Amino acid sequence: MAADEPTILATSGGVRASARLDWEAGPLTRYAVELAGVTGRAPRVCFLGTACGDDRRLTATFYENAWREGWAGSHVALLPMPNIADLAGHLLSQDVIWVWGGSVAGLLALWRLHGLDVVMRDAWQAGVVLTGVSAGSICWHTGGTTDSFGPELRPVTNGLGLLPWSNGVHHDSEPARRPLFQSLVADGTLPPGYATDDGAGLLYRGGELAEALAERDRAGAYRVERGPDGGAVETPLDVRRIR
Repeated sequence: MAADEPTILATSGGVRASARLDWEAGPLTRYAVELAGVTGRAPRVCFLGTACGDDRRLTATFYENAWREGWAGSHVALLPMPNIADLAGHLLSQDVIWVWGGSVAGLLALWRLHGLDVVMRDAWQAGVVLTGVSAGSICWHTGGTTDSFGPELRPVTNGLGLLPWSNGVHHDSEPARRPLFQSLVADGTLPPGYATDDGAGLLYRGGELAEALAERDRAGAYRVERGPDGGAVETPLDVRRIR
């Protein structure tokens, strides 16, 4: 089963606190699985935690979530070596690919080293739903802001470019994110793009934004573009609340 057209749900969320686990899947991630349109069997959901060093505890919590949600869970790890011989075959057989946050610069470097930049484009074009949080949101775009290089945020401009837009994450929760993202769009370092508060996500069909979603009240999403005076113009988007 595959989505009707290339689909990405890029988020600053999709996870939430859990009484029993380290974390649990939130409404945005559940919605990404729904978008795959799987019927008659468990949805195949593959987790990539490479931006956090393929942490085993993180992966174990994913499998606990997959069991609770009724997904056929799997994971791809690249460190210290790929855990699957046929990475392309495995990823192309999935319904959903879920990419965790962390170092987007490190993630992109490792993906390119192992050819996953090409595989992700093939999967997207084949209708595998791509989703993720933070680094797992920026990676699908042309770039965004990152702390991959240290505590001071810097631009990353070598995203996969499946989406021709830039991407700002944690727009409301990390004070330096919003002004830096705006300035990078204003000076042309990044192209126009979209940003999300924590708990919000951007649904793209093909390369175009279809709608903005939120899994918590007051979580916003924004269009950011260069204004006629050379500054940045930020426009709030209509956001649909999901639960």
